[in-house]
Amino acid sequence: MRIEPYLSFGGHCEEALAFYAGCLGGRIVALNRYAGSPMDGPKLPAGWKDKILHAELQAEGCRILASDGLPGARPVSFSGITLSLDFAEDKPRAQHVFHALAEGGEVRMPLAPKFWGSAMGMLHDRFGVAWMVSCAP
Repeated sequence: MRIEPYLSFGGHCEEALAFYAGCLGGRIVALNRYAGSPMDGPKLPAGWKDKILHAELQAEGCRILASDGLPGARPVSFSGITLSLDFAEDKPRAQHVFHALAEGGEVRMPLAPKFWGSAMGMLHDRFGVAWMVSCAP
């Protein structure tokens, strides 16, 4: 069993996944739009045909699943959720990804050594997703 994040971006899914693919060195392997799906039809609000019904990003063995959510759904909030990336002993990679994800976002705790022996940093990216990046010293 695996737990995989499934994020809803309220209309910014394609932009968010392109950003994450660049930050994480991953690639988008699935991108299904509302157009042509069973949800396409006269009840689909204007502007939603090109929105993302389901997408998948893969990066270094990890998957992030995502969509624009459902038309008319409440506003997107990522409160109480943090995505954690552990780079083992690859500090340069951890630093690179941390700074890439922080671009346009907000660093909450700079990536730095901690008393428990690991380097860790926390941020909220430009889409409001919280990330924790860590690596061994």
